[in-house]
Amino acid sequence: MHGLKILVADDEEKMRQVIRIYLENEGYIVIEASNGQEALEKIKETKFALVLLDVMMPEIDGWTLCRKIRQEFCTPIIMITARGEEYDKLFGFELGVDDYITKPFSLREMIARIKAVLKRSNGDKNMNNNILKVGALEIKPRYRQIFLENKEMVLTPKEFELLNFLCQNPEIVYSREQLLNQVWGYDFLGDLRTVDTHVKQLREKLGSHKKYICTVWGTGYKFRVGD
Repeated sequence: MHGLKILVADDEEKMRQVIRIYLENEGYIVIEASNGQEALEKIKETKFALVLLDVMMPEIDGWTLCRKIRQEFCTPIIMITARGEEYDKLFGFELGVDDYITKPFSLREMIARIKAVLKRSNGDKNMNNNILKVGALEIKPRYRQIFLENKEMVLTPKEFELLNFLCQNPEIVYSREQLLNQVWGYDFLGDLRTVDTHVKQLREKLGSHKKYICTVWGTGYKFRVGD
């Protein structure tokens, strides 16, 4: 993980400094931004492994910035927020947020969440790297690409991981808890509806093939091609 670039976007200078020092001690390269506009410009100039993004920032707030990032990039995003309400988290996941850190937080927790998100976004070393063709989909796990009718789908890291997992395990019914464990990791502290939110987003992107992801009432979801 050493040498990976992380953008820390927060309008509180002391907060940025503390985070930067701690991350640099862990071997990361840290770039700072004091507002949303500055963060957006840096993201367009530099390829980051991960973005730590404060919700409440001047010029461009965290939600708007997250939406702008997701229009062009799949860079993992961890939101820093003082809010702990369930609605805010679900809203963030709809925008493509990978995880949350709620203020006040410990630096050890921050590092643990960063490492967990980076591990998931880089893909597990044991991931099946064989190209898989199923229905109108072609999955290239090694390159983290999924094509729908020969056109590459624009997916967030979590959307890719969820769809790839379901495609690799067709006809198997998974509960929401199992999908959280497999895709988000056992240490994820989010709501089960996070899975529903991502399934909804994937179905929208699958368009006429949205029925590939079947709801098994009272249980969870499975991937199936055909009637």
